[in-house]
Amino acid sequence: MASHRYAHGVSSARFLVILDADSTLIRNEVIELLADEAGRGAEVAAATEAAMRGEVDFAASLRGRVAALAGVPTASFERVRARIEPTPGVHALIEAVHARGGAVGVVSGGFHEILDQVAPQLGVDFWRANRLTLADQVLAGTVDGAIVDAQAKAETLAEWADEHGVPLTRTIAIGDGANDLVMMARAGLGVAFNAKPAVRAVADVVIGRVDLREVIPLLP
Repeated sequence: MASHRYAHGVSSARFLVILDADSTLIRNEVIELLADEAGRGAEVAAATEAAMRGEVDFAASLRGRVAALAGVPTASFERVRARIEPTPGVHALIEAVHARGGAVGVVSGGFHEILDQVAPQLGVDFWRANRLTLADQVLAGTVDGAIVDAQAKAETLAEWADEHGVPLTRTIAIGDGANDLVMMARAGLGVAFNAKPAVRAVADVVIGRVDLREVIPLLP
């Protein structure tokens, strides 16, 4: 499984809130921003949309989209980070979780190269994502290690709950795409946020407004 990071030394928590990253924690799809650097943004955006709707296998789709990034210089990471837009209400939600004794995790089919800076800036306690293979300061067009897919997201939620002494009934999973469905089903509460129809159809709670403050009333 892809590596993870911890920000604030959290050892135990009353409850956990676990979010997807792209189009949930942040407004962007990072892989599309990286693809813009290769002049292939529209092509990759279409493939990402199909994957989020559940029309194609996520891991196979991700490998294909990452292949389109081959040759993008690592210097582009800074330009991509500068374009990241936190989702409205994210700071308020994370502050509310912490005020109630909870912890916030992010598990993403995106990339550590971006999330390692964005997550701690937003107050996220721990996070897990994919890593891109680098060669001579450019992207090689492959993922380094196992891909964080739907099953890996669900396993990560369960691992974090166990590590922090939180029963699964006191976990909330928030996502927008088909890759989040297994994680949402594993959690005590699955929240569809700005989500695709397949996700809205099975979520415990559906939030249409793109403002993470809407999650605060659901916190235990």
